[in-house]
Amino acid sequence: MGHLDVVVPPDIVNEDTSGDVMVPEGGTVKLTCRARGYPTPHVQWRREDNAEIVIREASGVKTKVSNFQGEFLKLTKVTRSEMGAYLCIASNGIPPSVSKRIMVSVHFHPVIQVPNQLVGAPLGTDVTLECHVEASPRSINYWVRDTGEMVISSEKYDVQTISKSMFEVKMILNIRSLAKTDAGSYRCVAKNSLGEVDSSIRLYEIPGPTRKPQPPGRFNPPHYDEEDDYPDQLGSAEQEAEEEMTNIVADRNPTRGGPHPTLLPPGKKNNHVVFSEREAESDDSSSAATSGVAPVATLLVALLLLAI
Repeated sequence: MGHLDVVVPPDIVNEDTSGDVMVPEGGTVKLTCRARGYPTPHVQWRREDNAEIVIREASGVKTKVSNFQGEFLKLTKVTRSEMGAYLCIASNGIPPSVSKRIMVSVHFHPVIQVPNQLVGAPLGTDVTLECHVEASPRSINYWVRDTGEMVISSEKYDVQTISKSMFEVKMILNIRSLAKTDAGSYRCVAKNSLGEVDSSIRLYEIPGPTRKPQPPGRFNPPHYDEEDDYPDQLGSAEQEAEEEMTNIVADRNPTRGGPHPTLLPPGKKNNHVVFSEREAESDDSSSAATSGVAPVATLLVALLLLAI
């Protein structure tokens, strides 16, 4: 006589197993998972994201577990943090084990949190405004100015929406090159089938950083515009000699119609020969008689000055 056992791997009975469910925040949901096979399968529950399952007793005791044993999983006073996928896993020692994914959606009206409700920035800088939105089902999010105008992405504005979780969204509004007309109130609005909420952010101008003027020095030379004349500067010895030659020749050959003013700088008496108006007139009267002497005298005087 012999004994034969026929083993059967586990299988989920879909007709008797819960599907995706929706529950309002604070409500209660009961999940069922039935499996068949031989030996009789064991059923356990765990969250797909490996977060803890919160079990609340009627007495008010709350227990957090990584997995829960049994065909039935009852969640009471459900919160938004318990939203997600739950896995029903059936096993009886005969491979393979089987599982079913059940999605629990927790619905609630939108909530907005604003980190900074008052934002100041200097003119010409870029400004970022932020709003954190929580909503389920997903909300429609947008920005509105105090004038009632909806803010959309453009050369002036950059509107972004970043998803952080199944029900969390971060709204970002970047304002480029802040101008006086950009100051005012900006509202972030979130709307879903359960309600609508908004929050305001006040944007204002603050004085920008100013640089104190520094006196000209060794490492801070004076600045001159291209249209302005540069101040007189001392030249080289050759340039001074050429200027002295120009002054002497100009004094020896004054323009007709009267004496011309001296071109020598004032105060230089020791090393310069200054010709007066009377000397110029006497030179002109004797130039006809001694036409060959004047150029030689001028050249000698110039050489004398260069030697000094």
